[in-house]
Amino acid sequence: MEILKVKNLSKTYGKGENKIKAVDDISFSVEKGDFVAIVGASGSGKSTLLHLLGGVDRPTSGKVYIDGVDIYAMDNDALAIFRRRQVGLIYQFYNLIPILDVEENITLPAKLDGQNVDNKHLKDLLETLGLENRKKHLPNELSGGQQQRVSIGRAIINNPALVLADEPTGNLDSKASDEIISLLKKSNEKYNQTIIVITHDLEIAAMANRIITIEDGKIISDVRN
Repeated sequence: MEILKVKNLSKTYGKGENKIKAVDDISFSVEKGDFVAIVGASGSGKSTLLHLLGGVDRPTSGKVYIDGVDIYAMDNDALAIFRRRQVGLIYQFYNLIPILDVEENITLPAKLDGQNVDNKHLKDLLETLGLENRKKHLPNELSGGQQQRVSIGRAIINNPALVLADEPTGNLDSKASDEIISLLKKSNEKYNQTIIVITHDLEIAAMANRIITIEDGKIISDVRN
């Protein structure tokens, strides 16, 4: 089942001689349950692409369909609601709310959306993330790896159509990095969660079942592991 479809997607910055095509006429699709790594050098356009896929930034041209919905046909308010419900975002620097504990940070998207939290799912998720004994801790009482686990929990609590991770291990040591990627792989397998990870680390990319390589805003290779 196709969960993401990208058609002729472009993002341009500047004008005239200063015009830069960060994303240049990209098209591809992703099946539900896929674990995709998008790799490329710094400045290749991979992070810009991720923001376009998640509805964080609007393209200059082209289409993005998530679960059949043309996300850029929506106005900003409708897109914000859709993104909260259907897109889980994981960033390099966690972006946790410092005054909320682990459990509150994870359940924040559901509560913002006025949804009841499935306590059984939350308990299972805390155990999967290894945070069951840290659920009442504040972010400043956690290690970097634990904080990133919380951000993963927050991204998948609503069972979104798509989870997007932008260099999720870029701020972690090698041991914590391995744990985070293993957790992403586990959530992909256990919950059939569709995941796209932006990374420059080929060891991380090797754990995905598909690797898309970006260079100068274009896809130069797309292979399955």
